[in-house]
Amino acid sequence: MTLLHNPGFPRIGAHRELKHALEAYWLGASSEHELEQAGIALRARHWRAQADKGLDLLPVGDFSWYDTVLDLSAALGAIPPRFGWSGDEVDLDTYFRMARGRGATGAAVAACEMTKWFDTNYHYIVPELQAGQSFRLSSRRLFQQVEEAQALGYRVKPTLPGPLTWLWLAKSHQAGFDKLSLLDALLPVYGELLQGLQALGVEWVQIDEPILALDLPPQWQQAFAQSYHRLCTRGLNKLVAVYFGPLQDNLSVACDLPVEGLHLDAVRGGDELPRVIDRLSPYQVLSIGIVDGRNVWRTDLDRALQYLQMAHQRLGERLWLAPSCSLQHVPVDLDDERQLDPGLRTWLAFAAQKLDELALLRQALDDGPDSVRAELQAAREAMAIRRATMRQNRDADAAHGIPDNALTQRISPYPQRAEAQRRALNLPPFPTTTIGSFPQTAEIRRARRDFHQGTLDEAAYRETIRAEIRRAIRAQETLGLDLLVHGEAERNDMVEYFGEHLAGFAVTRNGWVQSYGSRCVKPPLLYGDVGRPHAITLEWTRYAQSLTDKPVKGMLTGPVTLLNWSFVRDDQPRWQTCLQIAQALRQEVLDLEAAGINAIQIDEAALREGLPLRQADWQTYLDWAVTAFRVAAAGVADRTQIHTHMCYSEFNDIMAAIAAMDADVITIETSRSNMELLDLFQHFAYPNEIGPGVYDIHSPNVPRTEQMVALLKRAAQVIDPQRLWVNPDCGLKTRAWPEVEAALANMVQAAQQLRAERLPGASPPA
Repeated sequence: MTLLHNPGFPRIGAHRELKHALEAYWLGASSEHELEQAGIALRARHWRAQADKGLDLLPVGDFSWYDTVLDLSAALGAIPPRFGWSGDEVDLDTYFRMARGRGATGAAVAACEMTKWFDTNYHYIVPELQAGQSFRLSSRRLFQQVEEAQALGYRVKPTLPGPLTWLWLAKSHQAGFDKLSLLDALLPVYGELLQGLQALGVEWVQIDEPILALDLPPQWQQAFAQSYHRLCTRGLNKLVAVYFGPLQDNLSVACDLPVEGLHLDAVRGGDELPRVIDRLSPYQVLSIGIVDGRNVWRTDLDRALQYLQMAHQRLGERLWLAPSCSLQHVPVDLDDERQLDPGLRTWLAFAAQKLDELALLRQALDDGPDSVRAELQAAREAMAIRRATMRQNRDADAAHGIPDNALTQRISPYPQRAEAQRRALNLPPFPTTTIGSFPQTAEIRRARRDFHQGTLDEAAYRETIRAEIRRAIRAQETLGLDLLVHGEAERNDMVEYFGEHLAGFAVTRNGWVQSYGSRCVKPPLLYGDVGRPHAITLEWTRYAQSLTDKPVKGMLTGPVTLLNWSFVRDDQPRWQTCLQIAQALRQEVLDLEAAGINAIQIDEAALREGLPLRQADWQTYLDWAVTAFRVAAAGVADRTQIHTHMCYSEFNDIMAAIAAMDADVITIETSRSNMELLDLFQHFAYPNEIGPGVYDIHSPNVPRTEQMVALLKRAAQVIDPQRLWVNPDCGLKTRAWPEVEAALANMVQAAQQLRAERLPGASPPA
């Protein structure tokens, strides 16, 4: 019988139970015991849900209080010295300090760096390593969770990041340090983890090595066989999981590993299946990730079954079925979305429904397609209706090719635009601004909820939003900020809000996925042709500008970010969909400009994460991504200043593309990485203006003025001070007003101190 398993289940809970438990603990409203009990209940519920779907092996270790990479760092004792770890079992306070800079107790300390997990919108906590790093088994949490599941009668398959993937993702601030040199010290402790699982009676462990979908240097490829020979644990079977892309030149590396099983992503790398089967040893199992773990559309079961039958004939009981990757990237259950259009619902499958699809495929393989004839026919009809319903592209340019220069070029080059913008905005040296959002208070959330539920009328709701905008403008003027924002009180999320107002999108009621820690988002469903039926941001931005003599930025989410942070239609190339979004946003940009808004920010927070995993595919993506941004931005006059913002990602290798976007000002994260990105500017002459984020908004710590002054002075050594902005590293939506006001007051003071010092090149505006 074909075995079913799951690389991972959404850990947040169908109704964000994990988020609520974490935030209550962080605020001191619940105890550590209460937090632990909430975790026990949530894990039990998820194991039961998966067992009820027919899974044979249930994942353990996919649950995390913050991040599974951080979990492994804690288990290995890889705790940076600044956290004052005692060397005993890593406690929750130390764990949360690493993630947030501050836990339930204790003084403020810089959090570990955070960045995107491969090409997803999930953030992981970057391990910090140094020469001579020692490791020791320092957390029993994985063992405890295994015992929990076993006590409930479940057959389990622990899952954890592989040693080479963990090392690859780690960072060291020591120049020239080779992370791979730590492998000899790491493997014995990693082996202790495996031995501990074997001692608990575990039969199979899933070891995730997604770096096998990347371009790897030869020494890293060679390290795989050496490492897994050393990790042989008698009585414990290892399933090495590769996902997010095909193996390509790493195929022989993966197939030759001395392990008992291999999991492949057949959604993104299915063409390699025959070659992999040819290379497998007779004793090895092959887990085929046949159901898409990263998107919400139903599986084409006829196509999947045809694909699997060949593998089933050759492998028999050595064939396992699974989603392509962990289901943490999709919402939990479509049954919570009864408000969606019934036709659209038939196109969708969330985590629970994807497990149903797996069970159906197994029955068709083991008992024959006739055993599930009715179910296959229903799926076939839903797929046919979807194909027939999808309309042709409205826009010929988006359908047939990249737009020409008329749509993508500003009127004048940056130096001329900069002069016009200085006259229009009249900003001081080291101008201060924020990234856009201000705290989403309980009052805002309550008003939005009541309005959507019909218990608050539209007039009262609109007055609530206006009051919040007035509060944001007053606060910014009092603080002394130079370029203001309206605060985005009307927006639930920077992507979802636009999904609510653009044609071709649908939004869910409870389709939450985890972004990092307790932060969850609801990606909209981008199912059809995109259009802009009406203005989206104009009213609120114009109202904010009417309250102040200082300039106010219009705030938009960019086309690439709207694409990458949505569940995107899969019936046409992504670049076509992206250009449709860009042309809709271009209309919004022009309306803002016509209303007298002289600065407009088009956020491209997700530009880097959409980059293909293989470098050979980068340029094609970057070409159309940059073009889409320019289509949205390039229609304005010289005096209109275009800003963009980018979040936690690695940008060093795509700075040429970022420069090609030709935004007048870019704001970018540098605070958690201690302005590491600035090292690039010693070799890359970024041509326009830049605001390196001077404090980490994802930590509750309030930065000191002297810290920010030091960071800005370091930035001024590699960036012309005339082109340097002062800003946080991201939006302030998730913070509370007291800490926001304290942090921004210090930030404004830092800018004022730099102006008083008159750094070379920092002249007043024209």
